Amino acid sequence: MSNDISLSGKTGRDDQPLSDRVNNRSRRAGSQAFRDFVGTGWAPRATERPATSGAAPHLAQRHHVLGEPFLGQRLVIPAGTYKVRSNDTDYRFRAHSAFAHLTGLGGELEPDAVLVLEPLTDADGSTLQGRRREGEETHRGVLFFKPQAPRTSEEFYADSRYGEFWVGPRYTLEDMEAATGLEVADIAQLPDQLAKDAGQLGLRVIRNVDAHVQAMVDEVRTQAGLATGEDARAEDEALEERASTIRLIKDAYEVGELEHAIAITKTGFEEIIASLPRALGHHRGERVIEGAFGARAREDGNGLGYDTIAASGNHANTLHWIDNDGEVHPGDLVLVDAGVEADSLYTADITRTLPVDGTFTDDQREVYEAVLEACEAGLAKASEPGAKFRDVHDAAVAVLVRHLDRWGVLPCSAEEALSEEGQQFRRWMPHGVSHHLGLDVHDCAQAARELYLDAELKPGMCFTIEPGLYFHADDELLPERFRGMGVRIEDDIVIDADGTARRMSEDIPRTVADVEAWIAEVQSR
Repeated sequence: MSNDISLSGKTGRDDQPLSDRVNNRSRRAGSQAFRDFVGTGWAPRATERPATSGAAPHLAQRHHVLGEPFLGQRLVIPAGTYKVRSNDTDYRFRAHSAFAHLTGLGGELEPDAVLVLEPLTDADGSTLQGRRREGEETHRGVLFFKPQAPRTSEEFYADSRYGEFWVGPRYTLEDMEAATGLEVADIAQLPDQLAKDAGQLGLRVIRNVDAHVQAMVDEVRTQAGLATGEDARAEDEALEERASTIRLIKDAYEVGELEHAIAITKTGFEEIIASLPRALGHHRGERVIEGAFGARAREDGNGLGYDTIAASGNHANTLHWIDNDGEVHPGDLVLVDAGVEADSLYTADITRTLPVDGTFTDDQREVYEAVLEACEAGLAKASEPGAKFRDVHDAAVAVLVRHLDRWGVLPCSAEEALSEEGQQFRRWMPHGVSHHLGLDVHDCAQAARELYLDAELKPGMCFTIEPGLYFHADDELLPERFRGMGVRIEDDIVIDADGTARRMSEDIPRTVADVEAWIAEVQSR
């Protein structure tokens, strides 16, 4: 018997593009009778406007700070678009962090939107006639997006990307203005806006976010005689770097959102603790832990800030262990690195190392308390006047090296191990102790070295302190009692107005006694 469809011959309409063939799986409504009918009989839409984002009062200042080096230039910040997961199934949308920061939009708002910062000054800093606002602003933001379509439109029922039948009601122009406090416009007007006076204004765009927007910008540049393509890369990357750098100092709203994300993260860790007995009896106990945290992240936040590490026993010594497919055995330590992303897209980043049985052994306690001491040293250093970001790492690892020396595992003196020419301690502590935290779990990644690693800590900076010791099961240089043990403790820090480093995650237990008491209390509920 032969198959009805021959894989070696022609099997479909030659004139149907591949991009359209995804629709071959189902019949689509196309009759005029249906089109006339589907838009009728609907009650009026609710007219209540969305609440204004807590970020709205800060946006003008953010736009000004971003625009200071780019006077007289139009700046284009795309939100980005959906990314294909498989075939016609997309990942959940998450806006580019620069767009989220400069619009205050979080959650899954707003795919394919574009923020344009229109210059309020000439390149020499003088006021553009009739367009200068009160204060020191350099640019005004205009948000372009695709607004809600009427129910009489085909988009309403047939468009799986924007249609209300498929993705729910979208914001109107008035809704978006209420939510952001920004001037808003239909995305259809974007090409004309980009082209307006393009020959007199510079034009920069954050690249590799939305190919369609990038092509639109390059077309305008070409028509206006501006540098385009690779010739404009340096200008565009300067905008991207600036958008990252200005997030090094958080405003009060941002700190509040981080604290909110941390509070949810604590409840997520309590779900983990409650799940430990079930994890012990499961062939993928690490995924029991991962799932317990992930459910809380989605219930109370936007989701995970990053893939959860749930590493039991020797898996904790793989720094980015996200397979989470291992068993959890009695007597194990389980290292969990997890953070909830709030609806505003600000994420916590917390690590706790928990004794599965509820109590640390003497050997586990010894390693754990060495790491905890390093945490305290890093925090103390961050509070010192004039401390630099790099000093936090140095203070924490100095403590760890002292313990490694005491245990007799270093091949040299502690001083040599800490020197730039040495660094032997990195066999057991290979990563940095800190990174900035915010809209990205590793925030401000495009900032220059002198503004990040070599910078003095300033009020509003938010970062982690996360030393660890990683003792692989097959490391014969270690005392046998420590092998197979991995410990990391990570907290989220803010520099307050008085220059003091404060643990925003202070309420998440971290000492041996407090962790043991926490486990006992949660599991007794």
